[in-house]
Amino acid sequence: MNEDDGGLLTIGALARLTGVTVKTVRRWSDEGLLPPAARTPAGYRLYGPDAPARLETVRTLRELGIGTAEIRAVLHSRRTVADTARHWADALDAQIRMLRLRRAVLLAVAARGTAAEELPDVHRLARLTAAERRRIIEEFVTDALDGVDAPAYRAGLLAAAPDLPEDPAPEQLGAWIDLAGHVQRPEVRAALRRLAEYSGRTSPAVPSATAVADAARVARLMRERGEAALAAGLAADSPAAEPVVAELVAAWLPTQAGSAGTAGPPERDDARARRALLEQLEAAAEPHIERYWQLMCTATGRPQPPRWGPAGAWTAAALRAHPEPGPGLVLPPAPDAQRALYVYERVAEHVTALVDAVPREALERPTPCDGWTVRQLIDHMTWENLMITAIARDAPRTDQDADHAAAFRESVAGLRAAFTGSGMPERTYGPYEAPGALFAQQAAVELLAHGWDLARALGAPTGLAPEVADEVLAAARGIYGAAPRTEGGSFAPERPAPGGAGGADRLAAYLGR
Repeated sequence: MNEDDGGLLTIGALARLTGVTVKTVRRWSDEGLLPPAARTPAGYRLYGPDAPARLETVRTLRELGIGTAEIRAVLHSRRTVADTARHWADALDAQIRMLRLRRAVLLAVAARGTAAEELPDVHRLARLTAAERRRIIEEFVTDALDGVDAPAYRAGLLAAAPDLPEDPAPEQLGAWIDLAGHVQRPEVRAALRRLAEYSGRTSPAVPSATAVADAARVARLMRERGEAALAAGLAADSPAAEPVVAELVAAWLPTQAGSAGTAGPPERDDARARRALLEQLEAAAEPHIERYWQLMCTATGRPQPPRWGPAGAWTAAALRAHPEPGPGLVLPPAPDAQRALYVYERVAEHVTALVDAVPREALERPTPCDGWTVRQLIDHMTWENLMITAIARDAPRTDQDADHAAAFRESVAGLRAAFTGSGMPERTYGPYEAPGALFAQQAAVELLAHGWDLARALGAPTGLAPEVADEVLAAARGIYGAAPRTEGGSFAPERPAPGGAGGADRLAAYLGR
């Protein structure tokens, strides 16, 4: 039977008409979503002419994920389709957020290599609400800063409490999990307390309207000058670093107006000002707090704070090496260009022979240069040759990809060619107009000193370039005589040379070897 005399449809006819299976029509009918209009004497269901449209409505709502009770309310006119759609859209949003969070947790677990015993904590931290996440940071700040009078610093920390997006990326979720663990460490809380105490001592009661911008400008200048010094091979404790320090202190001093402290802010470049700037740099470079802000910014999607890195380390080292204003860079007299080149060639000849004789198994041996292996020492000598070559040719340094010995030989040849082919001996360089011939003299000093280091590491004779070593020592006294001998600097305090020592051994003693 497909249709009775009254135009009613059997369940099979309704199923064929709509493409829905008989089993599904029967189930929806049993659930009250599609009640029959009548039954045959044998008890079979019959559906009215409105049944196909009603069934299509039910099918559409079910495909959209709406539950039986909600569909029944719509069909019985107790709720509009619009209200139901809005309700279920909200419910789907919640489900989607949860699914995305689960996906982010799984990806974070995979990326972190989380162990089985750590998984419950990771999952719990990932599921915290925004209020619960904020509470963790508030407890960290409150505990670390208990009794510290630094309201502005405290307010800044709390204002930056983490607020994960609704759909966090795995790296954001991983950063939040790491942050939640990081703030539980006692050493991190101690570091935050030290920084807050420093802020309380030095921050002005009422910061100027441009304080943030001024601090950022000075930090940018320090980073630029530090990076330029490193690129130029300028040692932090060399006399040439003093003018850089003076420039940075001069730029920093105006930003300290109104700073707290019983003695008031520093007003001129002197030992007190340099101590204060060094203290500020050391406070800003606190590694535990730097890590805190890195994780915070990653978790919240904010821009990463600038990192001092090597440039900051150079600036701090330069301040330690030049604790008070000095006379600046005083250049020695320009040497005879041809003689300076001859001395370099004799030194390079001896050191090249030493480099060529280094056995492969000796490359990882330690050397008198603290922390450098034989391989690293040779690479450094190559780097110095390339650096001076770049200065002579007004071109970027071109590092070599050859093995250590070949790269060193090429750098020596390149530097000799630069001395003779670029007009370097007749030119001056930099703001102090350093004569080009002085670079040849400096290259000879560096090469002989490090050649001596290499000979010691290999157990080879240290009497290198005896015919010119005394001239190299005299050049070293002229170039580096004013250099401060500070802890961790380029040169240790001068040591007495053994009786009867040759020029290379006396050079090493002069440089603190």
